[in-house]
Amino acid sequence: MRTLPPEGILMNLAISDSNGISDLFASIFSGTAGVVALIFYIVVVIGLWKVFTKAGYAGILAIIPIVNVVILVRIAGLNGWLALLYLIPVVNFVFGIVVAIKLGERFGKGGLFSFFLLFVFPYIGYLILGFGDARYTKA
Repeated sequence: MRTLPPEGILMNLAISDSNGISDLFASIFSGTAGVVALIFYIVVVIGLWKVFTKAGYAGILAIIPIVNVVILVRIAGLNGWLALLYLIPVVNFVFGIVVAIKLGERFGKGGLFSFFLLFVFPYIGYLILGFGDARYTKA
């Protein structure tokens, strides 16, 4: 005669039967990590808003995730379609450096500032460009 396992074991089997994706999303987007990521995003949006305004674009475009990258590439003096290069794995790293350096040149900043504060620490660099005395110059 076959006996059924206790209910606790069945519940554990049902929970462990999932692929773990929901647990992954729950751990990423909740708690301290989610709050810190949201704070960094808000700081970058505030800096980009001012940078866009200085360059003559509507600042509200900084809130929209994909649009802000296209506008940033255009402010750097490149064609907006080149923002698609961010989708290619190794090219996106190199293209990010190029955009940061060209963006720094447009605001009268040097290569060291552009690399470290616009590529490595953009949440600081965009605030400096936006709220500082840097002026945007077109090509």
